[in-house]
Amino acid sequence: MRATWNGVTLAESDDTVVVEGNHYFPVGSIVSEHFAASDSHTICPWKGTASYYHVEAGGETNSDAAWFYPEPKDAAKEIKGHVAFWRGVEVSD
Repeated sequence: MRATWNGVTLAESDDTVVVEGNHYFPVGSIVSEHFAASDSHTICPWKGTASYYHVEAGGETNSDAAWFYPEPKDAAKEIKGHVAFWRGVEVSD
């Protein structure tokens, strides 16, 4: 699987975890230079508290376009150490 935005590959992996239709990429598969920490957080009743990254590519920023669960609840433990995308980031194989 590959995650791209603004013509740039953000992550690529053959070992994603799919939860609720979203591919979660291992953190080691992301191109870290395209990610900046965000102060945003949301809460999922069964996964826990999500943190976000801004995605930066091609001179543009896509705010909060990537998320991860630093300490997911037991029901979602398989996504610990993984990052997922939205807000126009294309995920394809």
